[in-house]
Amino acid sequence: MSELKKIGPATYELPKEGNMLVPGLIIATEELINVEEFIQPLTQVRNVACLPGIVGYSIAMPDIHWGYGFAIGGVAAMDVDTGVISPGGVGYDINCGVRFAVVPERMENLKENVGQNLLKRIFELVPSGVGRGRRGVRGLSDRDYSELVEMGAKWSIDRGFGFPEDLDHIESLGKIEYGDIGKVSHLARDRGKDQLGTIGSGNHFVEIGVIEKIFIPEIASSWRIEEGQIYILVHSGSRGFGHQICQDTLDRFLKKGYAENLPDKQLVAAPINSEDGKDYFSAMAAGANFAFNNRQQILHWVRQAFKDTLNIAPKEIRLVYDVCHNIAKFEEHLVNGKKKKLCVHRKGATRAFGPEAEELNPIFKKTGQPVLVPGDMGRASYVLVGLANPLTFSSSCHGAGRARSRVKSSKMWKGRDIFDYLRKQGVSVMASSNRTVVEEMPDAYKDIEAVVEAVELAKLAKKVARLKPHYVVKG
Repeated sequence: MSELKKIGPATYELPKEGNMLVPGLIIATEELINVEEFIQPLTQVRNVACLPGIVGYSIAMPDIHWGYGFAIGGVAAMDVDTGVISPGGVGYDINCGVRFAVVPERMENLKENVGQNLLKRIFELVPSGVGRGRRGVRGLSDRDYSELVEMGAKWSIDRGFGFPEDLDHIESLGKIEYGDIGKVSHLARDRGKDQLGTIGSGNHFVEIGVIEKIFIPEIASSWRIEEGQIYILVHSGSRGFGHQICQDTLDRFLKKGYAENLPDKQLVAAPINSEDGKDYFSAMAAGANFAFNNRQQILHWVRQAFKDTLNIAPKEIRLVYDVCHNIAKFEEHLVNGKKKKLCVHRKGATRAFGPEAEELNPIFKKTGQPVLVPGDMGRASYVLVGLANPLTFSSSCHGAGRARSRVKSSKMWKGRDIFDYLRKQGVSVMASSNRTVVEEMPDAYKDIEAVVEAVELAKLAKKVARLKPHYVVKG
């Protein structure tokens, strides 16, 4: 790692070499750089730096790990006139993201038997697992699809899944512009037709826990969160609908030869202003709006579970924020001292706008944007506030990031009682597959404390609250 040049606290530059158009920017501490899963993805950081129209840096967050084309934990901003848009820079799970809500009850008042009943009820109401949809639903029609990809999360709210005020607490008001169902295949529509309100598999989850510690009381007060309060975290995305949109686009781009002269064909990308580039953006926006609706409906069913088990009215369970971490968005940023319109790819990275950002709702303009950083199901997660760091195009990390592959984690835990281990950490888990739990054990992830420390040292975001999980539904 001698090639990395330290240019600031927890901030390193990976020098330009070969066909790189910009340097790499690595956000990490020395401790994280020495994690097994950290070194290999730097090859992908270099590869992304070769994409036409990239500006600033090819960026790696402290939770970086290997991904398709782009590393997970990668950020790249492209000039809208000369740059490209890459499905690998968004990922297969378009608008995978996190939703954070709070419950008007303290964890200390939640009796263990009631907590277990709550967990079981969430597991009943929110389908989880590979390919799982909702049983007994009509499924989305073409008209439903056309409306929801144009309306975003409001489509679900208009149908009783939540409340109008929820929209003020979702990134971009729960809608990415230019979504067009006409740019989405019938196969993608078929895969997603019964999957709204479901969490899927892998690292996706519904988590109930306690707000363990507040670090910035004035911001916590503004967001109306407090120590001891029960929270809800939802992590899910666009399910089979978004996955198929990505696959369809990759196949089309590769067939058209867009991977020529790139260091890795998985980076395949079309010019932003080409018909193919515009079509992908419209399809991606459709996938993103599906995901906003998915998380909106998941929260609805979790609210229902609280009503069924604790008799807490759904409207009393307040959404604090919902944020994307697999997305490409058009934003304005300073480049060489001038404001420029860019297409910012964030793959496993979260927008982290600071105070007074034009795109933020009035609720968050005074404080900066909430940044949601899930850790792992045995230790902790964090709520941060964005600082609008210009080096990273106002971006931050999206989680702890894997420290060990799923295969290696499975081997490590083979023959051991995973549920007993988690119970000893104070965490109860229900899952559609034991295999998922084995692959997602806490030690498969980097230490969230180290990741958040790097984010704070590099001045991407600041800690507002630490969250401790108690009840988890996994895929």
